[in-house]
Amino acid sequence: MIPEGDDRERLVCGSCGFVFYENPKIIVGAVCTWQDRYLLCRRAIEPRLGYWTMPMGYMELHETAEQGALREVWEEARARAEIDGLLAVYSLSEIGQVHLVYRARMLSGDCAPGPESLDVGLFAWEDVPWSELAFPNVRWCLEYERDVRGQDGFAPRGRPAG
Repeated sequence: MIPEGDDRERLVCGSCGFVFYENPKIIVGAVCTWQDRYLLCRRAIEPRLGYWTMPMGYMELHETAEQGALREVWEEARARAEIDGLLAVYSLSEIGQVHLVYRARMLSGDCAPGPESLDVGLFAWEDVPWSELAFPNVRWCLEYERDVRGQDGFAPRGRPAG
């Protein structure tokens, strides 16, 4: 039914009138670098098991987006990093997700697979496993980070057209 004052169908409890709002999930992550190398994780979970990605996942309640991104870096790559700035925002309406991807510098070159990763690695640009990236946004973010590397006050990027 469409609740009064709303403009779309919602699930509404017939007994108490509670309206269930189904909203997009927020995904947080980071393009992490150590010197001139990029941190990537080989996924140990579906979707895209065995493919490479940057550390990213669902934002949790009671954390900021930045805290969530750093948590994901630790959970997936056992690495510590500091946020440099918001790199990109992707609104993926077809899958009901909004991605907030940060640029981050690792505090050391230490990293190891977390429970959701089969492997982790620090890759020079020419060694990034481009044909084995898990999702299109991984490529988008890596390429954009490279474009803005060394710039302060860069503008966050949205989803490429096309």
